[in-house]
Amino acid sequence: MTVLADTLACMSQPRTIELEPTWLEQLNTEFEKPYMQSLREFLTSEKSKGKVIFPAGSEYFNALNTTAYDDVKVVILGQDPYHGPGQAHGLCFSVREGVRLPPSLVNIYKEIQSDLGLSPEDFKHGCLESWASQGVLLLNSVLTVERSSAASHQGKGWETFTDKVIESLSNRDKPCVFLLWGSYAQKKGSVIDRSRHRVLTAPHPSPLSAHRGFFGCRHFSECNRLLEELGETPIDWRVLSS
Repeated sequence: MTVLADTLACMSQPRTIELEPTWLEQLNTEFEKPYMQSLREFLTSEKSKGKVIFPAGSEYFNALNTTAYDDVKVVILGQDPYHGPGQAHGLCFSVREGVRLPPSLVNIYKEIQSDLGLSPEDFKHGCLESWASQGVLLLNSVLTVERSSAASHQGKGWETFTDKVIESLSNRDKPCVFLLWGSYAQKKGSVIDRSRHRVLTAPHPSPLSAHRGFFGCRHFSECNRLLEELGETPIDWRVLSS
């Protein structure tokens, strides 16, 4: 079987799915539910038609596998994976090293530089794995997309799954900081227990809305201030060469 086929098969077999253990403990029962079976059938059908799906099957759950449930300190919510070849790898807003920076990520870097007094030289590429390894969960609402077809997998079941991810963090005793950019993320984050967690909101960093308040939101310094308040180590937001 291909990696994609293996992943799809595992989605209906919670005992064999390759998911980080602390997340699997939280989400195990989701893989038995009808919506997940329908999602699996949809993805299998799309693949059988020769459609190319991003990211690779082994990277559907990359955000969860990179940042364990117990290690999450910050949550950044995205919407869909990038739909261009070589871009999506399972972390929202992130692209692999060597891939041209998407416009939203360019604007994110600009805001970090302005907020924290950093230089463009502190951002060597667009891969945000260093953030994820420090406890930043980079979660898209929808975890797959058809090549060159933005939002093509919306409404197929992923939103229900990622709602459960957010709900499980909201119910956690250990507080974290949520960064909700744009109306879509803010609506999805409406379930967050704000008496327990810290929530920062701003317009989306896309070129269409960044000038409406994302620039100047200072979420990155504020996030680090809140983490220190919670007794957590601040995030090093630089993206240096690996």
